[in-house]
Amino acid sequence: MISAFFIFNQKGEVLISRLYRTDFKRSIADVFRIQVVSNSDVRSPIITLGSTSFFHVRINSLYVVAVTKNNANAALVFEFCYRFINICKSYFGKIDEESIKNNFVLIYELIDEINDFGYPQNSEIDTLKTYITTESIVSSAIAAEESSKITAQATGATSWRRTDVKYKKNEAFVDVVETVNLSMSAKGTVLRADVDGHIQMRAYLSGTPECKFGLNDKLVIDKSQQGVSDAVELDDCRFHQCVRLNDFDATRTISFIPPDGEFELMRYRSTSNVKLPLRVIPTVTEIGTTQVSYAVTVKANFNNKLSATDVVLRIPTPLNTTAVDCQVALGKAKYVPGENVVVWKLPRLQGGQECTLTATADLTSTTTRQVWARPPIDVDFQVLMFTASGLIVRFLKVFEKSDYQSVKWVRYLTKASGSYQIRF
Repeated sequence: MISAFFIFNQKGEVLISRLYRTDFKRSIADVFRIQVVSNSDVRSPIITLGSTSFFHVRINSLYVVAVTKNNANAALVFEFCYRFINICKSYFGKIDEESIKNNFVLIYELIDEINDFGYPQNSEIDTLKTYITTESIVSSAIAAEESSKITAQATGATSWRRTDVKYKKNEAFVDVVETVNLSMSAKGTVLRADVDGHIQMRAYLSGTPECKFGLNDKLVIDKSQQGVSDAVELDDCRFHQCVRLNDFDATRTISFIPPDGEFELMRYRSTSNVKLPLRVIPTVTEIGTTQVSYAVTVKANFNNKLSATDVVLRIPTPLNTTAVDCQVALGKAKYVPGENVVVWKLPRLQGGQECTLTATADLTSTTTRQVWARPPIDVDFQVLMFTASGLIVRFLKVFEKSDYQSVKWVRYLTKASGSYQIRF
């Protein structure tokens, strides 16, 4: 599997080095530095030189590199690298050169624990934090008891959860978070509309509870079943390892024993039947060579009981704009010359509400006239209790042998940030 693991800085200096097998010497790091770090033309995350393959992930000017001579599963190697990055973030926050140098003893402990002779081992953050700690030293009597718990957790059926978790108040919070990506043509035709979503859960539940989580009745994941009217079609579903996939395939219910605390339960994409929360209708007219007039209308396409917050429209202006006179009935609009945009901010937009910005941009005369490229209008927003994909949580049940009462909360959030664009 993985024969060597390295972390390089942007200069190609080795910060962390671990050889898991004898088929490489440490000098293999020089090959990566010369062929990848020093070569700006290399863009592929996988480089194969002879029988040696280098898999690398870039993060904050660092290279996290796994090296192998075998025909390794590339997806598994990258999953190991990203798991390592997430583990480091949970231990010491931001990953950069300074944090790597400050925590190199801890990092060596971690890479020895999560990889044995090149084979990935237990990488559950909660489990690792029970026995790899930078906190105070635990007394020997408590350490023996903790050691048995750690062994039971790491080798048991639920390595992601301890059995002795206790809370005074048992609560489960579910957040369905979706990011809408839109590209609309100047004629109002949708060129691209899709949703990137994930279900985030925070479980503060005692013991080892069994959770059942039901989604829409009409939920299509297999592409061969597509075409069902009013169905929610999901692509690229990925689940946390605690989910029992057999139950999901049969009944569309997610059955699992949750890790303690916060974790990502599911990630998905949707490219069909996307409900667009905001409709933007721009009318932009060039008046000769001295002015451009704008009339931009934004309408909320959702229930009037809901509202969009933090709505920001960034409306481009020509490069030779000298001043812009803006008039709005709602919110505030301001010309930002450094970015060549008019920024229109609406703190709240109620469902079904419609408002319009009218503006006139004055242009300075130029010796050579260049055609204005007309970049798209960018829209940022957040809408609570609305999903663009149509995904809903039908129920959330918690079963535990002590039969305690638990409080469940479900929240929906649809947002866009730099990915919702309308051309004009």
